[in-house]
Amino acid sequence: MPTLERVPALVATGFLAIPVAEALVALPTEVVMKIEGAPIDADLADTAAFSEAYGYPLAGGANCIVVAGKRGDEVRYAACVVLASTKLDVNRVVKQLLDVRKASFAPMDEAVELTGMEYGGITPIGLPASWPLYIDARVLDAPEVVIGAGRRAAKLFLPGAALTALPNVTVVEGLATEPVSPTAG
Repeated sequence: MPTLERVPALVATGFLAIPVAEALVALPTEVVMKIEGAPIDADLADTAAFSEAYGYPLAGGANCIVVAGKRGDEVRYAACVVLASTKLDVNRVVKQLLDVRKASFAPMDEAVELTGMEYGGITPIGLPASWPLYIDARVLDAPEVVIGAGRRAAKLFLPGAALTALPNVTVVEGLATEPVSPTAG
């Protein structure tokens, strides 16, 4: 099993995406002091693979999902953070939050270009300043979550509640749903 060499986030800036490193230094000191970073094997960046390889609980993972919705000719982007054990409710909740007729995951190339981050490493820290950031309320209850670091080859670790210090945050009850068990029925 590979090991995680966690260091304070401000020490980790060399292996973070540039927008993430820049956003970290802008956070209040009491928040950034709670964030750690670690380099990882980029092939293990996906949440399930990371959890299995590094022995980190899947329930401790949080995913940042870039969504796009259209209202007339206008495309509206947002980022949503949900626990890895849940599923983002794009078709109902996100659509309503963005006030659009249709919302979906943003195409990979658009998400990468607009965030300046690598696909599979996109994180809520360092997103475009104009984007709303919706966080499922359950994320705030997590004593620690692991999120992307803007690059596939790194992760950030922080208390879920620390995400409320980011710009444009709205905490949303029911942003995510529990996945339906295949045996439920």
